[in-house]
Amino acid sequence: MPESLRDCPRPGHAALRNGRNSIAGQLYLVTFTTHRRQPLFSDFDLAMDAAREIADSRSWTRSTLLAWVLMPDHWHGLIELGEGEALPALMRHFKSNVSRRLRLRHPNMGALWGKSFHDRALRADEAAMAAARYIVMNPVRAGLVGRVGEYPFWDAVWV
Repeated sequence: MPESLRDCPRPGHAALRNGRNSIAGQLYLVTFTTHRRQPLFSDFDLAMDAAREIADSRSWTRSTLLAWVLMPDHWHGLIELGEGEALPALMRHFKSNVSRRLRLRHPNMGALWGKSFHDRALRADEAAMAAARYIVMNPVRAGLVGRVGEYPFWDAVWV
C-alpha cells in the first residue's frame, strides 16, 4: 500500500483527492469530525477554548476563514484559500495547531480530531452567504438551540 494511504483511516477518502488541486481564491466548504466522533465540545470550557483558537488569526495567515461553527462532535468552515496554500496542508496544520494549544490548557485531553476531512469547492454560481448561513444554522438544525444567536461557538465575517 502506498505510504500516503497507509495512515488514512479510509483509503477511499485519500483516493478521492487524487488529481485534485487546491486553487487560490477558491471558496471551500470544509467539515471534519472529532476523534471517533466523540462529543468533546459538549464541555463548555473546552469548546470556548477551542473557539478562541479557531478564530485566532495566527491560523489564517494566507487563507481566510469566512464562517465557521464548532459542533459537539465536528467542525464546519467556509475558507477562501490563499495564494500558495494547499487545502490538505492547511487543514493538517490548523487541526494540529488547535490541538497543541488546547493541550496546554487541557493536558489530560486525548486525541482531538479525526484524521480526514471533507471538502467541497463552491461553484461560481453558489453564494458564499448561502454557504455561511448553512454552516451557522447547524446548531439550530441539530436542535441544540432555537436561534443561531443562542449558540456561542460560531462566527462569520459578515456579522
